[in-house]
Amino acid sequence: MLTSIRYAVLLASAPALFAQARFDMAVRNDFFAGFAGNLAALEHGMKACADVLAENPKHAEAMVWHGTGTFFLSGEAAKSGDYPKSAELYRKGLEEMAAAVALSPDNPAVLIPRGAALLTGSRSIPGAQGDNLLKTGLADYEKVYELQSAYFDRLSGHARGELLFGLAEGYLRSGDLARAREWFSKLAAVDDPENGHRQQAWKYLETGSLTGTANCAGCHVK
Repeated sequence: MLTSIRYAVLLASAPALFAQARFDMAVRNDFFAGFAGNLAALEHGMKACADVLAENPKHAEAMVWHGTGTFFLSGEAAKSGDYPKSAELYRKGLEEMAAAVALSPDNPAVLIPRGAALLTGSRSIPGAQGDNLLKTGLADYEKVYELQSAYFDRLSGHARGELLFGLAEGYLRSGDLARAREWFSKLAAVDDPENGHRQQAWKYLETGSLTGTANCAGCHVK
């Protein structure tokens, strides 16, 4: 259901999109290692989230990260052929992430992890199910863009590039070429060496085809 490396590197871009003292810094390395295949690290990160939730069941950031891990594990279960377990983890992961967003609907630290997870998951889940994931992931990223609009130009080139690329590439996959072009145009305008997707944006605007990786272009995932 999910491609481990691709999932890891897209979600790895999420923390760079907002600047504050963040819960994710306590767990992100474990989660990224887990999404890249180190399931022991993922278990450690999941336990850290569970411990926080045991103290505060309404800690939205711990909840959304735990939900992304559960969602990822649904793909691992599917790859091993345990489809009932996969379906249960898939349901639980989506419910956890949705509950986190309901608790903190205007928090980029919650919206971005869910958006990244769903945008990535939509790549490998066919039909209406995948379409719904893509739609929700795009809505999360668009809301983050709106929330950050007053200071978006002051974010790092990497932060802007990853958010805009997620929107552009997502709308391209959705078949909405007009919206895709709109976001690729915004992406191409981010003239910053940390924008790792600028050349892809220019290429798309010139040819109508997207080439190169869809993964996060940040050094923190290398």
